[in-house]
Amino acid sequence: MHVPDGFFNAAVSISAGAVAAAGVAVCLRGAKRELDDRTAPMAGLVAAFIFAVQMLNFPVAGGTSGHLLGGALAAILVGPYTGVLCMTVVLLVQALFFADGGLTALGVNIFLMGIVTVLVGWGVFKLVTRFATGRGGIGAAAFVASLLSVPASALAFTALFWIGGTAPIDLAAVAGAMGGVHVLIGIGEALITSLTVGAVLAVRPDLVYGARGVSRPLELRGADGTSTVTPQEQAEPASSVSSVGSRPFVFGALGLTLLLAGVVSFFASGDPDGLEAVGEEQGFLAQQTDHLFGTWSLADYGDVGGIPVGVAGIIGVGVTLLVAGALGYAARSKDKTRV
Repeated sequence: MHVPDGFFNAAVSISAGAVAAAGVAVCLRGAKRELDDRTAPMAGLVAAFIFAVQMLNFPVAGGTSGHLLGGALAAILVGPYTGVLCMTVVLLVQALFFADGGLTALGVNIFLMGIVTVLVGWGVFKLVTRFATGRGGIGAAAFVASLLSVPASALAFTALFWIGGTAPIDLAAVAGAMGGVHVLIGIGEALITSLTVGAVLAVRPDLVYGARGVSRPLELRGADGTSTVTPQEQAEPASSVSSVGSRPFVFGALGLTLLLAGVVSFFASGDPDGLEAVGEEQGFLAQQTDHLFGTWSLADYGDVGGIPVGVAGIIGVGVTLLVAGALGYAARSKDKTRV
């Protein structure tokens, strides 16, 4: 759902840019509460994984495709503040290197695909985990949170376009079309998110930010009574040995990410995504203008320069990993006493 140049007037583009910049500034400070020396590398891995999976458009209905947005997934894995930073890096790399998402619409895209999806996804996730605990509860919460975050972003786009779009629209018609197709896309998002969160929980539960303090206490029954171990105490052994076995996890996650971007991307659907399909149907797609970097070799993921999409994807993963990893490391807490 990358918004191109030309869809919004200057007032909305500048306002969204200001909101996005303020949000990123807040998240740079907030990320200190979520990241430390142990977890900072997760920022790079999560951003690179989201970049790779966003390349994998999947068919939904009527010649329309969708792809992962990733805000809910990022928030659950690394926290909402770091999640916004990860999404911002992904969108910057896509806009600057691959002409995916307009430069004048960068603030709009960060607001819609970064801030809105993270806020809605994290809010729903926290609400659901109040009633559903354990790994099953976390998986269910991840599914619902990511499912709802996608149409929420689509409806936020509709509201912004009604306020400052460059073409008149029937608000009800566009809202219905955007909401309907993005509910379908949200189902795909929910499946990807819940499977990914479940996989990380299975091998490294200590690295899932959203799992902190969610599991039920472990009861140990002895002959002289019942003793209880709190979720925080259960997590301490995993935290204390978290540096042991990090390399297999990192290499495995990175290998999967490169496989998705370098190989699976060749099989992605070529159908227009939800925003393009609705724009064509509702008559505002023609407002799109050419991207300033649209003639670069990597534009359209290598299609302009004749670069195989897999090669372009691997380049994108590398750049995203480096930028997000460096940002996560810079934003991490320097407090060595924090667990």
